[in-house]
Amino acid sequence: MPRTRIDIDKDTCIGAGQCALTAPDVFTQDDDGYSTLRAGREDGGGSPLVREAARACPVGAITVTRTVD
Repeated sequence: MPRTRIDIDKDTCIGAGQCALTAPDVFTQDDDGYSTLRAGREDGGGSPLVREAARACPVGAITVTRTVD
C-alpha cells in the first residue's frame, strides 16, 4: 500500500512558515520558528494540501514522496 513520506531539510528551512499556513493540520513551527511536522501527522494524515505546502516553501526544504511498503 502506498504511503506518503514527508522530509523537512532543517539545514535549508528558513522559517518562512508557508507550509504551516498552507497545511496547518500537518505542519507547524518549532520554538525557533522552523518548520516541523505535527505529532501523528508524519505521513501527512491524508491531507490533500501536503504537496501544495511543499511547493509553497520558498527554499524547497520540504520533500514529499510516495513509498510502497
